[in-house]
Amino acid sequence: ASKGHTLTIRKFARDPWTIIDFINNETITAKLAALLWLAIQYEMTVLVSGGTASGKTSLLNVMMPFIPPNQRVVTIEQTRELQLPSFLQWNPLITRLPNPEGKGEITMLDLLVNSLRMRPDRIVLGEIRRKEEAEVLFEAIHTGHSVYSTVHADSLSETITRLVNPPISISENLLASVNLCVVMFRDRRKGIRRVYQVGEFVAGEEAGGIKISSNILFRYKTESDKIVPHAKSLVFFDNISRLTGMSTQEINKDLSEKEKILDILAKRGIRSTEEVGKIMYEYYLNKEGVLRRLKAK
Repeated sequence: ASKGHTLTIRKFARDPWTIIDFINNETITAKLAALLWLAIQYEMTVLVSGGTASGKTSLLNVMMPFIPPNQRVVTIEQTRELQLPSFLQWNPLITRLPNPEGKGEITMLDLLVNSLRMRPDRIVLGEIRRKEEAEVLFEAIHTGHSVYSTVHADSLSETITRLVNPPISISENLLASVNLCVVMFRDRRKGIRRVYQVGEFVAGEEAGGIKISSNILFRYKTESDKIVPHAKSLVFFDNISRLTGMSTQEINKDLSEKEKILDILAKRGIRSTEEVGKIMYEYYLNKEGVLRRLKAK
């Protein structure tokens, strides 16, 4: 710092954002939040993309209460930003800088490799930055782990381009294991953040091998400030049906129930991390009981 010592203080809220805040702020709709809930409940892998300060990590954080309470969660970050509800079995890991002698450094890659020995059900990686991290991350996906992470990219197509080109340069066929990709958007003129695109990666065959393309399920319309459906899913619901044995009608009913719960919580102002976490905990123990209790009030 040529003008003198510079000190940066990162302050985090004691009462962090929840998915209910995102719904009330119109950052996301209850319908779309229910889709993310469905994906996380049934162990789908989700990537969150977006530009700097677009709300990627915040969205990642508000999705975590959707994880069932009987599953082990490992988070890996450079700086502690994620804050999960107390009912989750959560093991937060952070990197460490080397000492003045250049020893004792612990990188995200070190943590990621060692996290696989902890038998986690869910792995949350703060951000994909390097090829080595991406390779281990996608290897974790292929060995049966549900993975959630962020990456800098402004659209679904740019997410594919960023991941398959330097410096990350992973094999294109690995992207087929990502079930959903959510792109965040920050409108600096209006001072708002919105979910810009939600979509899936679809694998197709070309002469040179597998080619990955994006299929946008929901998109943000700037002129109306609304998140609207764009296209029908090609692989996401088929994957859920294949893994769970649920029919299309059962999946739609499940989505409708989740959307109803989120709408009720938003209308009643039940929004703190622990309050939302408690509802999610009770939902996985006794779904019918939670639905009856919320409707009765």
